[in-house]
Amino acid sequence: MLHPPQKREPSPPRPAVLGIPRALIWGYVGVLLFMIGDGVETSYLPTFFKTDLGFAEASVGIVFTVYGVTAAVGAFLAGGLCDLWGPRRVMMAGAACWVVCHTLMLAVAVPAHSYWLILFTYGLRGFGYPLFAYGFMVWIMAGAPERQLGKALGWFWFCFTMGYPVLGSALVSLLKPTIGFYHILWVSLAMIVAGALVVLLLLRERTGFQGLSTEPERHGLSRTFLGCFTVMFTKPSVGMGALVRLINTTSQFGVWVFIPLFLVDRIGFSAQEWASLLIVMMVSNLACVVLFGALGDRWSRRKTVAWLGGAVSALACLALYYVPQTAGHDYPLVAVAAGALGVGMAGYVPLPPLMTSQDPERKGQIMSAYTLGAGASMALGPLIGTLFIGSIGIGGVMWIYAALHLISTVLVLTMKTPGTSAEPAAPVAAPPMERRPVER
Repeated sequence: MLHPPQKREPSPPRPAVLGIPRALIWGYVGVLLFMIGDGVETSYLPTFFKTDLGFAEASVGIVFTVYGVTAAVGAFLAGGLCDLWGPRRVMMAGAACWVVCHTLMLAVAVPAHSYWLILFTYGLRGFGYPLFAYGFMVWIMAGAPERQLGKALGWFWFCFTMGYPVLGSALVSLLKPTIGFYHILWVSLAMIVAGALVVLLLLRERTGFQGLSTEPERHGLSRTFLGCFTVMFTKPSVGMGALVRLINTTSQFGVWVFIPLFLVDRIGFSAQEWASLLIVMMVSNLACVVLFGALGDRWSRRKTVAWLGGAVSALACLALYYVPQTAGHDYPLVAVAAGALGVGMAGYVPLPPLMTSQDPERKGQIMSAYTLGAGASMALGPLIGTLFIGSIGIGGVMWIYAALHLISTVLVLTMKTPGTSAEPAAPVAAPPMERRPVER
């Protein structure tokens, strides 16, 4: 007879290292190594396909479109599969998918200059990193103490961002002149294997070893994934949270496409200056993700997301247009605007625990709603610019992004933890081991 896992009782404070739960620390190391390996390709792979393999620009675009679709699907699947299998198995499935598809691409498709094999292997590989990375994020949500969730998630995004666009690109700059990009792609495979082995062999926190759902439906695949959709409607605050997550990085992906065209073509910045502005943006983000996660734990998760996420991001979007439009080629001022957008993106870090507080027994399904928003933003950001830049210009597009962030502020301020009011109630007596809901 199957018995659902017993609910965990509140436990004494666990040792932590700089806010990272000690029991989960090897997971952060594994994610950092994995994302370095995954991020190696970000700065040069499109050029490699076009220049070294001779594919047309449109064909290269199709490859990355397919990859984006599978990555978005993988992001959505991660939470539901964690309910069924447990985060550890989901992470290993993601790593296995990445390793097998990448190996086939390097050993078979690239030497044969086969476009269709590259499209197939690289496209399927898109499932890999979301299952691994977001599987661990769900593990954090299930295994970290509730009072430390914001800081723990901040460190997750620090490792994710530090590995993917920062150290991965730095590794290419360091090794490409000596060994060439093709051999760097084999180095990325080694980094992926190292990250997976760290998690497999060293991460022993037991919460992630079993399915997270305590409901009977966790034994049915179709019912679990149906629940990933229906939870956004049966729990309207979860649906609002998914929309907020969609808005979170919609402007980021749009800015990455359209702001460099504006700065380089109309204001006179060089491509190198834009690259350095992007570094400023991401370093500012890295500097704030842990800080804002901790602030959400200590102050208010709703208010941190609303004001430091939504409001700051809205102002930063407008500043990225109006500062160069007014001041011209003034690098320090534009760098402040770029850094402000990085800060604003970090302000959304406390959103996942705010969402899972709506129904703590369905964390995996709720995190699927969260990651669905994350994946969809990769397409929505550039789509908004593509649809509107011809009619209202880059300034109008930045106003759309700013308006979306302000909408996210309103949505977050309407989200309430079940059983609480808009402001914390006065303290009442409670049994020592009973955990009362606290408004975040």
